[in-house]
Amino acid sequence: MALLAFTPGADDGRCATTGTGTGPGTVTVAGLGRPARHGRARRCQGRVLAACGLALLPWLGYLAGTLPPAEAAAWVALDALEAAALLTAGTRLLRADPRHRAPAAAAAVLLLADACLDLATAAPGPELAAAVAMAVAAELPLAALCARLAVRPPRGPAGDGR
Repeated sequence: MALLAFTPGADDGRCATTGTGTGPGTVTVAGLGRPARHGRARRCQGRVLAACGLALLPWLGYLAGTLPPAEAAAWVALDALEAAALLTAGTRLLRADPRHRAPAAAAAVLLLADACLDLATAAPGPELAAAVAMAVAAELPLAALCARLAVRPPRGPAGDGR
């Protein structure tokens, strides 16, 4: 595990450079001489979660319009909860808010439940193939990312969650 090296800045409150020439005001990973990248990675993860949450919104309309009313209510409710959890976790990650863990955990559980229910209720043939493809390509990897974000301990000098 690499440790982040922090050196107090002059009077501007910024982190000074440690390690090999990465420039003023940067943080480096101790012993590796490269800039810390957790901020950029978290922003990218936040964008992915928010984009997936937004992508579910048109899907909700499709489900509501194509499924029988009894089934539509259940699937639309499940996917709406997924979208809300993904959007909340994504926007909180983008703001570097450490409170992203609870919605990320909720999204992971909901995505896993969605994949299981899709597979359990799919008819054999093309419907099952589509359910397997969605589970393997989208729902399970996204659930794994959300679970990782939910359980990862805070990093940074004051446990700021980045």
